[in-house]
Amino acid sequence: MVVNVGDVKFYLHKFPLLSKSARLQKLVAATNDANGDEIHIQDIPGGPAAFEVCAKFCYGMTVTLNAYNVVAARCAAEYLEMYETVEKGNLIYKIDVFLNSSIFRSWKDSIIVLQTTKSLLPWSEELKVVSHCLDSIASKASIDTSKVEWSYTYNRKKIASENGNSPQWNDARKPQMVPKDWWVEDLCELPIDLYKRVIVTIKTKGRVSGDVIGEALNAYTLRRLPGFSKGVNQNIDFVKYLSLVETIVWLLPTEKGVVSCSFLLRLLRAAIFLDCGETERNELMRRIAQQLPEATMNDLLIQAPPGEATVYDVDVVQNLVEEFVTHSSQTEPVDNEFLGSRSPKFGPDASKVLVAKLIDCYLAEIARDPNLHLSKFVNLGETIASFSRPSHDGLYRAIDMYLKEHPGISKSERKRICKLMDCRKLSAEACMHAVQNERLPLRVVVQVLFFEQVRATASAENSTSDLPGSIRALLPGGSHGSSRSTTTNTEEDWDSVPTADDIKALKGELATLRLGSNDSGNEAAKSDVEKVAASRMKGLVMSKIFSKLWSSKERHGEISSSDTSDSHGSVNAEETKSTPSRSRRHSLS
Repeated sequence: MVVNVGDVKFYLHKFPLLSKSARLQKLVAATNDANGDEIHIQDIPGGPAAFEVCAKFCYGMTVTLNAYNVVAARCAAEYLEMYETVEKGNLIYKIDVFLNSSIFRSWKDSIIVLQTTKSLLPWSEELKVVSHCLDSIASKASIDTSKVEWSYTYNRKKIASENGNSPQWNDARKPQMVPKDWWVEDLCELPIDLYKRVIVTIKTKGRVSGDVIGEALNAYTLRRLPGFSKGVNQNIDFVKYLSLVETIVWLLPTEKGVVSCSFLLRLLRAAIFLDCGETERNELMRRIAQQLPEATMNDLLIQAPPGEATVYDVDVVQNLVEEFVTHSSQTEPVDNEFLGSRSPKFGPDASKVLVAKLIDCYLAEIARDPNLHLSKFVNLGETIASFSRPSHDGLYRAIDMYLKEHPGISKSERKRICKLMDCRKLSAEACMHAVQNERLPLRVVVQVLFFEQVRATASAENSTSDLPGSIRALLPGGSHGSSRSTTTNTEEDWDSVPTADDIKALKGELATLRLGSNDSGNEAAKSDVEKVAASRMKGLVMSKIFSKLWSSKERHGEISSSDTSDSHGSVNAEETKSTPSRSRRHSLS
């Protein structure tokens, strides 16, 4: 008889085939005399190649089965109804024995077979070949590493065993030779739908930790998403990779910190580029906010959407920081488990310190963008204004960069951006740069000069207790001092940009304010220091410039404010306000 399978004709004998295939028996019986002994099979799984394997078995010929053709042969045998009821030792039985005794016991064969099932659906699903593969792979990935004897790790262990000098050495080293994530690279060969099912099955087993699952997802994404490590490739299949990103987000372990913040931010970048759904993006934002202290500045450089004038998407970073602030307010201060051992010197506020430094670096980078609006820069800086940090050098660098790249901004805008910075928290190097910086408003230059002079005097005396109370209050950490008390109502003189001559004159005036003494241990000398300080400060008031700058309220003879500063003394707070009923304005004396 002639069997037509697709476009291929097979000329076969009836007896060998009909003795083992119930379906062929039915087809031959249904063939009418007009068609003779010719039958047509169009929908057999595996096509002509799988049918040929079944035909050879019917003829008693040796059939070679392997991981690449065994599923097709099994599905074709099912289609041809080659059951034990037709003949003992039939093909279905023998293939099932081969699968269970060989294929499903092999790590790589199980992966290969799982890949072949995709083109044979729904047959492979109904015959439970897929489920058996999933269980086999998940069981092997979940086994104790000391028992791993497949994949590339087998060769590594074999070499170690051959090179060892004693059985005890081999036994001691054997478990260490196989990493916990030994299996992640092999699974990267699977398409995303099958990969998802494998990871879900592994999770169900409950024997693989979340960090290993996270590493597997990271490795798979790097392999499968073009350019993922540097930014998604523009020429990609959006629908295909959209599904991939959404699936990876869905598979992320629920435990906090098991995947790196860098990986999450790259996922977010891909999700934005591929226009993923709000659910996936919000989930990524929430996770990133919890781990934001781990991020680096380069991680935050997310390209702005097409059509935007700016280079980077500042709004996304703004939302991340706001989410971090919200999360921090809802978390106990001691909840810094991923930072406690890493940065113990920062104490309970370690995460806020790290985020503040991170955003300072980010502001310095985005400040180079000539199209960046001032409000976006300032809003981001104000979001972290309450985060205490020991130095404002990074923030000063960002502000200076913005002023350099945007020379056309107004006086009020210069004042607004400089309010982000606390001049008392600048290092000596930053102060040296600031007093010579012609881009800063005159008010800021005077503040820097004054605080640097007070700090130099305090350093010479080795103790701030030797300074007058009014000056001591201006130092960082002063009981009443605040950067607010060094600002007054907006005045054009102070918001203007100083010239080089202005800066030189100011430095000359402040150079005379040497409040220190060579003999700090002498009580009379200390008294003289206070007298000299008071005299100099009184003379300062006579100057038109300083009389406009230093203004505050009187409270117990020291500089104070009706609304005292927060513990961080940030310079971006609202200016000091007072009412005549509570106190009167006066100049320092």
